[in-house]
Amino acid sequence: MRLYAQTPKRRSRQVLADLIALALIAAAVKFALAVHDAINLLAEPGRKAQSAGDGLASSLDDAGDAASKVPFVGDSLKKPLQSAAEAGNSLSDAGQSLQDTVGRAATLTAVALIVLATAFVLVLWLPPRVRWIRRAATTQRLLDDPGGADLLALRALTGPQRDLAAIPAPPGGLADAWRRADQQVIADLSRVALRREGLRP
Repeated sequence: MRLYAQTPKRRSRQVLADLIALALIAAAVKFALAVHDAINLLAEPGRKAQSAGDGLASSLDDAGDAASKVPFVGDSLKKPLQSAAEAGNSLSDAGQSLQDTVGRAATLTAVALIVLATAFVLVLWLPPRVRWIRRAATTQRLLDDPGGADLLALRALTGPQRDLAAIPAPPGGLADAWRRADQQVIADLSRVALRREGLRP
């Protein structure tokens, strides 16, 4: 299976198309990662809330422990401080939840952008490449088969006529020479058919 043409002009176009496709996919990935980072900035309030909640809960727990050592009223003083510490924990949990939500949204958005952009590039780039690979394989098989050169010559005759201008036309024309099985004309025409596909004899 041949992936690239043998003629320099066709091969250069194919390599250029492949490089453009790869560059577009790389640009899409880079853009998606930039969007991911931008969305993650929205989690900053969540990080601050988590940090503040953790600090508040820790301070109030320490204060509750200290208040519990006060004689007679220690337990009474500790309970409201514990309640306030639980509120700090709730604030911390809310901050963590916000960070998780933003992180998931950032990841899903980045994945969606990469998949959509890659699919778009592949839809534009892959079918022509696969078609050419199939045509090249079919043409190569025809060339290798007995009588294949005749079929390639016929393909050249039914294609664009401007490609035939370089072939010296015998009396009666190229089509008549092909019908008479003129081996030189058949060889010239099959070379034209190969050249159209970017192949060489």
